[in-house]
Amino acid sequence: MSSISTNPAGSGARVIVGMSGGVDSSVAAALLKREGYAVEGLFMKNWEDDDGTEYCTALEDLADARRVCEALGIPLHLANFAAEYWDNVFEDFLTEYRASRTPNPDVLCNREIKFKQFVAYAERLGAEFIATGHYARSSTDAEGYHVLKGLDDNKDQTYFLQAVPAAQLSKCLFPLGNWQKADVRAEAEALGLHNHARKDSTGICFIGERRFRDFLARYIKDEPGPMVDQEGRRLGTHRGLHHYTIGQRQGLELGGLRGRAEQPWYVLNKRPADNTLIVTQDETQLLSCWLRADEPNWLREVTLPLSCHAKIRYRQKDQACTVSAAADGRLLVRFDVPQRAITEGQYVAFYSGDEMLGGGRIQQTELSLQQNPT
Repeated sequence: MSSISTNPAGSGARVIVGMSGGVDSSVAAALLKREGYAVEGLFMKNWEDDDGTEYCTALEDLADARRVCEALGIPLHLANFAAEYWDNVFEDFLTEYRASRTPNPDVLCNREIKFKQFVAYAERLGAEFIATGHYARSSTDAEGYHVLKGLDDNKDQTYFLQAVPAAQLSKCLFPLGNWQKADVRAEAEALGLHNHARKDSTGICFIGERRFRDFLARYIKDEPGPMVDQEGRRLGTHRGLHHYTIGQRQGLELGGLRGRAEQPWYVLNKRPADNTLIVTQDETQLLSCWLRADEPNWLREVTLPLSCHAKIRYRQKDQACTVSAAADGRLLVRFDVPQRAITEGQYVAFYSGDEMLGGGRIQQTELSLQQNPT
């Protein structure tokens, strides 16, 4: 098993690894050191609670990162990017929710913090490369730089890298790209690292163990409004449009309606103009054949129209599609097979085989089987 997909710098190159305190970044640092790189760690603090409570476990994560770096015999730098995170990730997060869309802060965090602020900080420290524990691979050939899926299908994280410019990604090493997660844990245990069995982090850091609804209430006021079916018949009252996402089934509290089948209800649409939530029991209404996306980021040169595959959410199987330039200047993506619950504010990533070509932010769709958007 190869520990590093490419070794562009050779032995002795200085690389700074983003250390989260988790097992993936820990093993990434160990593998790079084994390869002969001059390895240092960097712990990034990206969030500070104004109530003084560390919901996102930053203090525990820092303690774990320090223990790992001590065990590996490498220095650990500390950087506070909380202000940059607030301005470039969190403000966008709030803007999207206020507009009744569903954002993906993890994609923005990679673009704005991990592969922008981190790269700049590492360069000021004299590093030639950065490295992370992402399950992704990269290569460079006569055609340029390529980002490839990690070999562990269950852990491939290229979807979250889609918005990062190629110039930034090309400065990063991905030591875990050829590894399976189980082997990474086994390697950490063999190295005697205390965090070899630590659970993977899930959810959004700044929310932590809090209920999502309680967190949003600190920044966005609830505005209850009508919950209706497709014919406009009122079924109940929603808590506020920002609490719901397209395709959502849980939390609608619509069971036992007189004259209605005992079948699940799903969020079909949100209508901010009159603060109305539209729901349906017909799950086929959640299907759509197309989307429009803006903020395109291509990792290599492509020619449109382009036949490729796409993901509209993490861990989705690749879906065949055609990408073309829409009349409004956005990307128009047509799928060969209708997709469920395409969600405005999320991201679509494009692939050709194992190579990720780039992506864009979903801005428009139509939850129907309409085949010919203009």
